[in-house]
Amino acid sequence: MTPVGQRFLIVYSGVLTAVFAFSALYGFARTPQKMTLEDLDVQRINLREPDGTLRLTISDKSKAPGFIVKGKEYPHPDRSSAGMIFYNDEGTENGGLVFGGERSRDGTKHSSGHLSFDAYEQDQTMALDSIQDGSERFTRFQITDYPEYSILELLNLMSSIKQLPDARQKEKMNAFFAERGRPTTRLVLGRGMGKDKGDNSVMLGLNDAQGRPRIVMKVASDGAPSLQMFDGAGNVVGNLETQGHP
Repeated sequence: MTPVGQRFLIVYSGVLTAVFAFSALYGFARTPQKMTLEDLDVQRINLREPDGTLRLTISDKSKAPGFIVKGKEYPHPDRSSAGMIFYNDEGTENGGLVFGGERSRDGTKHSSGHLSFDAYEQDQTMALDSIQDGSERFTRFQITDYPEYSILELLNLMSSIKQLPDARQKEKMNAFFAERGRPTTRLVLGRGMGKDKGDNSVMLGLNDAQGRPRIVMKVASDGAPSLQMFDGAGNVVGNLETQGHP
């Protein structure tokens, strides 16, 4: 073959290669924006805004995220269930829905469910919990006020004192809350909230802005109803109980 023919084949081959590469890249760039599947098995799904901001995670227990603030992840002190965690416009956690449950080796039944809504860079202002641990179980709806500081301050403190003895940790935590303010429970509605094992009572508790109980309405495990009102020092100032209940 003449040199001219060889040069033609070389040029022709190069053009074909370029066309193929362009077609492949163009087709990849135009991957369909919608996908339809009948079945999908995953351990975690991250839902993000076009700019990459995380807005939702759906995960199993092994892939559950830590506490995420403005896109940065920190260790979570007690997250150990599968569920859905929601994030605000800044990529900071602001609520979640998680579930768990199993039968342990000794046959004890365990079950849990949790739904919560968080304050800005803080913890749960409203939460619904249902917990079963064998024959013990409680269900609770709770509303809580939180200080204005970021929960990161508390997480950083907990990380810095975790190697200290328990008594010293408690002292450090109390000092932090005394200076920066602590969460304040305002309302609790629940079943099985008593301290006695096997408690089956239901109660509604209303607290003031300092977290002090002011009204407690209760039906005890034995069916006895009661209504108590307290002053700021915790003294009973009103009491209504029904005697001789069935």
